Amino acid sequence: MDRFWLKSYPPGVPADIDPSVYPTIVSLLEESFQKFRDRKAYVCMDKAITFGELDALSNALAAWLQGRGLKKGARVAIMMPNVLQYPVAVAAVLRAGFVAVNVNPLYTARELEHQLGDSGAEAVIVLENFASTLQQALAGGKHPIQHIVVAAMGDLMGFPKGLIVNFVVRRLRKMVPAWSLPGHTPFKAAISTGRSMGYARPKLQPDDVAVLQYTGGTTGVAKGATLLHRTIVANLLASEAWMQPGLKRKQLSGQFTIVCALPLYHVFAFITCGLLGMRTGALNILIPNPRDMKGTVAELAKYRINIFPGVNTLFNGLANQPDFARLDFSQLAISNGGGMAVQEAVAKKWLAITGCPIVEGYGLSETSAGVTCNPTDSEAYTGSIGLPLPNVEIRILDDQGQDVPMGEAGEIAIRGPQVMQGYWQRADETALVMTPDGFFKSGDIGEMDARGYIRIVDRKKDMIVVSGFKVFPNEIEAVVANHPGVLECAVVGVPDKASGEAVTLFVVRKDPALTKEALAAYCAEQFTGYKRPKIIEFRDDLPKTNVGKILRRELRDSVLKKVA
Repeated sequence: MDRFWLKSYPPGVPADIDPSVYPTIVSLLEESFQKFRDRKAYVCMDKAITFGELDALSNALAAWLQGRGLKKGARVAIMMPNVLQYPVAVAAVLRAGFVAVNVNPLYTARELEHQLGDSGAEAVIVLENFASTLQQALAGGKHPIQHIVVAAMGDLMGFPKGLIVNFVVRRLRKMVPAWSLPGHTPFKAAISTGRSMGYARPKLQPDDVAVLQYTGGTTGVAKGATLLHRTIVANLLASEAWMQPGLKRKQLSGQFTIVCALPLYHVFAFITCGLLGMRTGALNILIPNPRDMKGTVAELAKYRINIFPGVNTLFNGLANQPDFARLDFSQLAISNGGGMAVQEAVAKKWLAITGCPIVEGYGLSETSAGVTCNPTDSEAYTGSIGLPLPNVEIRILDDQGQDVPMGEAGEIAIRGPQVMQGYWQRADETALVMTPDGFFKSGDIGEMDARGYIRIVDRKKDMIVVSGFKVFPNEIEAVVANHPGVLECAVVGVPDKASGEAVTLFVVRKDPALTKEALAAYCAEQFTGYKRPKIIEFRDDLPKTNVGKILRRELRDSVLKKVA
C-alpha cells in the first residue's frame, strides 16, 4: 500500500527495520548483557543490579527452570510489580526457551485462576505479597501449575538491606497476607541451585512464541495475545529508531535513564521500559508503587531523568504534586504518553512544569505495544497519536471493511511484523479481529489526515448514541478536564428512555467548591445540546486499572445498579 506518511518522518528515521538481524529476543538481550556488562541496568529502592549481574542471575534461574523438566515452549507465569526480580525472571524464562506469561499482581483469585488455566502455565514466579491470591487461585484445581517460585521484596537487596526491607514489608507495613504453597521454592534458593546447574541454550526460532500478553480484561474475558520472538524484536528495533530524534534534543551523553513507573507486566512498560531499556543499555528506575505520588516524586529526585513513559493519569497526578515542579528536568528529552488518551489540559501543565512536551503514541497488547507515535522531537502537544512507526501499515475502515475517505472516522486497522500471531488457542476470537489480508482491527475509531497523522476519536464500544447523534467520551473528557476546578473526569453512556442513551459525567474535584450547576453551565457553553452531560456525579476517585486507565465499564455499571 502507499505509505504516504513516510514523507512526514523525522530526518534519519528509516521507513523499515530488518528484524531478522536478531533471530530472537534472547540473542538481542544477550548482546546487551555483554556490551553493557558494567553498567547499572535496574535500580529499585536505591539498590541497583548491573547488566552483568542480570546476565548471571537470569542464566542461573533459566538453568533451574530447565532442570524442572519443562519442555521448550512451556508457559511460565510472572506475577510481580516493579521489583528487581521481574527483569531477572523475564530474561530467565526467555533464555530457558519458555514462554513468559505476564500477570497483573493485583488480580483477584478468580482472574488469576482464569489466566493460569487459559495459558496452560506449568510454573509461576510470584512475589510473596501476592502468594495468598495464588494459593486461592490454585485451590480450585483448574490449572496445570507444577512449580512455584516465591520471591521476597528484599531478595536482591543484599545484606543487611534485604533483611530490613523484608522485615518492614512483612511486619511493619503488613503487606504480606498469610499464605501456604506447599512444595514452593524460594527465589534465592532457585538462583543458588541454578548457579551449579548446566544451562542448555535452546534452539529458538523467530516464529517461536515468546510472550502471552493478556488483554486487560476490561472488555470481557481476558485473552492472550500471542507474541512471537520476531514480533517483539521488530517492535523493539522500530521503537529504538523512532526515539533517536528525541534523544538528540538534549544532546545527552553517557548512559540515559528511563522512569519505569508503569507496571512492567503491562505491554507498554514491558516493551518501552523493560526490553527497550535493556536493548539500549539504559538505567531503568523501578517504581514499585506509583500510586504513592509523594513517594514517587521523592524517588525521582535522586536521578537525572531522560525518558519518562506514562499514561494521562500518571502525568496528571504527578503534575499536581507540589514537590514535582522542584525536580531537575533539564535533561528530560522524551515524555512518551500512551495507554489512554492524553488530555490537552494535562499536556499543557506537564509542558509548563518540565519543559518537555508529551509525545503521544498508540499501541495495544495485540501489536506488542506501540504502532504509532508523534515524532519524539516534537515541540508541543498535537492531539494526535502520530504517524505509523517503521514497518507499520495503517488503514481506516468502515463497518463493511472498506477504506473511508481521507479525514473521515473509521476503525483503525494495523498490519506489520509487530502484530500478534493471534489470540492464544482462540481461533474464533482471532477471526473476529483479523482481516483476510492480515490487518488487525483495533476496535478504536480514528481519523488520518493528509500528512499521515492519526487522531483517536474513541473506542468503538464506548461511543454514546444520543437520539441518533454520536457522542465520543474522549471529546467531552478533554474539554471538562480543562475546567480549573476539575482534577479528573470520565464520561460514559447509560440507557435513557427519551434519547436512547444519556451522557453521564463523573468528576473528581480539584476545587471542593465546584458545584454540579457550575459544571453544567460550563458544559452548556462548550457543547451542543446532545453532547451535554445529562447526569453529573462527583466522586472521591475513579476506578482504574493498575496501569492507570480509567475503567469506564465500572462507572457505567455503578449507574445501572442505581436505576435497576
